[in-house]
Amino acid sequence: MSQQPGPVAADAPHVKDRPWVMRTYAGHSSATESNLLYRRNLAKGQTGLSVAFDLPTQTGYDPDSPLARGEVGKVGVPVPHLGEMRRLFEDIPLTAMNTSMTINATAMWLLALYQVVAEEQVADGGTLGEEQLAQVHGQLAGTTQNDIIKEYLSRGTYVFPPEHSMRLTSDLIAYTVNHIPKWNPINICSYHLQEAGATPTQELAYALTTAIAVLDAVRGSGQVKPEDFPTVVGRMSFFVNAGVRFVEETCKMRAFVRLWDEITRERYGVEDEKLRRFRFGVQVNSLGLTEAQPENNVQRIVLEMLGVTLSKNARARALQLPAWNEALGLPRPWDQQWSLRLQQVLAFESDLLEHEDIFDGSHVIEAKVAELVAGAREEIDRVQAMGGAIAAVESGYMKQALVSSHAARRARIESGAEKVVGVNAFETTEPSPLTADLETAVQTADPEAEASALAGLRAWREQRDQAAVDAALARLVADAKGDANLMEATLAAARAGATTGEWAGALRGVFGEFRAPTGVSGAIGVAEAGADLTRVRQDVRRTGEEIGGRLRLLVGKPGLDGHSNGAEQVAVRARDAGFEVVYQGIRLTPEQIVAAAVAEDVHCVGLSILSGSHMELVPAVLDGLRAHGLDDLPVIVGGIIPPADAARLKELGVAAVFTPKDFGLTEIMAGIVATIRSAHGLD
Repeated sequence: MSQQPGPVAADAPHVKDRPWVMRTYAGHSSATESNLLYRRNLAKGQTGLSVAFDLPTQTGYDPDSPLARGEVGKVGVPVPHLGEMRRLFEDIPLTAMNTSMTINATAMWLLALYQVVAEEQVADGGTLGEEQLAQVHGQLAGTTQNDIIKEYLSRGTYVFPPEHSMRLTSDLIAYTVNHIPKWNPINICSYHLQEAGATPTQELAYALTTAIAVLDAVRGSGQVKPEDFPTVVGRMSFFVNAGVRFVEETCKMRAFVRLWDEITRERYGVEDEKLRRFRFGVQVNSLGLTEAQPENNVQRIVLEMLGVTLSKNARARALQLPAWNEALGLPRPWDQQWSLRLQQVLAFESDLLEHEDIFDGSHVIEAKVAELVAGAREEIDRVQAMGGAIAAVESGYMKQALVSSHAARRARIESGAEKVVGVNAFETTEPSPLTADLETAVQTADPEAEASALAGLRAWREQRDQAAVDAALARLVADAKGDANLMEATLAAARAGATTGEWAGALRGVFGEFRAPTGVSGAIGVAEAGADLTRVRQDVRRTGEEIGGRLRLLVGKPGLDGHSNGAEQVAVRARDAGFEVVYQGIRLTPEQIVAAAVAEDVHCVGLSILSGSHMELVPAVLDGLRAHGLDDLPVIVGGIIPPADAARLKELGVAAVFTPKDFGLTEIMAGIVATIRSAHGLD
């Protein structure tokens, strides 16, 4: 991660490199349950926390919002107000902790809650003076993700239009630089870009153009003195993905270091080498984890970890690893412990940290780094010529490029050109003791989490001073209509007892909402159809002729799950197969999906759900279709769905369930055609 060192004398003593911060991305069900998990993980040697928030918290909804139905506590911990943030960090002193919070659209709100809890912990029922508050703020260390641009491209937990989202991002950066000097107010996330299909070149280019857009926005806001702007650059951090091609990933990280040093020196005039340092943490790739033979995921995770730790000059300073069973469901504490132990064995048993950079002088590494740097520079220039990252989001350019890259990767896997062990190669396997009982191989989210959160929300609202809340929200609205930094009004709302949904709702009233381009309409699908896709195209055309019109497939994303990669690839392949595709993007209610199915007179509804809310949302869609007399309209479902849930969904009327092991998109298309034919009584 540091820059290239100068010559070292032969007899100079070597200083062993310090280990990186070791984290586990965790949070589920409730603040109380997550707090217990955090304290157990810290006791096992974890050196930092990485908080996963549930989707309502990430997208600015309270648990009682219709859009939050089925999503509360599923992919993270619900934090709808200050009381839950207190429970989340009970008995964990925040002034001594390094905490990463994966939060973007509501980053300002969650950091405000975190800051207030830290102040309360130190005050212990008393009142802190200005000097004491400054001491608390000076001790807080950690990161808010706060990269909204990648949300429009990949992860989907955006709320506001890009211009207003960038204001929230730059306000938070300016506030922390001025008041919480150890805090990393943003990490630019190339992680999610790779998950969405980015090549190494695209990952480099789109992450760095995002960083340029953020720094330009902060500089343009005038909230930081020009002489302090290098400090802003020095607080920028990145959150990077590492795939299984660990030599290429090593070169990608060295390319990141080189390009960032170049940008910060030439574009922003930063002279201090320490402030130009490429500071990054890593979550290794989840895209490549497989449901088939999931034990193979362990060696994949190790190889991915090596890609961001082997090169000292491009070494991660924080690392979190997924668990072997994440393609099956929610990992258990033991699974997370296994991933933590992988890090600890590498850091403390191997000799990795005892040497200078082992790749310095390698002509192979240098050539690959130069190739990636050149390609990234070309793509950066292309995006900047469009007007920068925001313009490339609004036009759909970057999203379309990612969807096309992902489609090409899927095509390589289906053709066998890209081997995935246990999936399209070496599929013969012995029964695995790890998955002998699939129902206990993953952790089940607390089924009472939503009811508990609703009860807690009602109790919170009943005990607070409503007049104080109203006044704080009115101030937030007024500040949003002007040009004041919104962090102070946000802190006032947090202290008054406002909720996550109320904070976001106040800003929605001023800023409005946004629906990002899907990237599907212009994406490049399969270049060579092949015999299998040709047969499916013939079946699609023949079935349409027999029914009396072109086959129409509705691809729907119910609930708050913004991971749209699978839905987008289904939509692209369905279009390639000859379907007329109706895809409206993410974050739809079951009622909206039913309305679209009725209005478009579709022949099949395909639902994609990766958040674990399938047992709540799919039945709601089925009930809605039946209410419109569409009992015979086939519904198929895709996602991370345990076998018992899949069986129950079929009992409720779902025609087919697809999970990550069903990687063949053309086979899925054939199944959809067969389902439609069966529903219409055709052979």
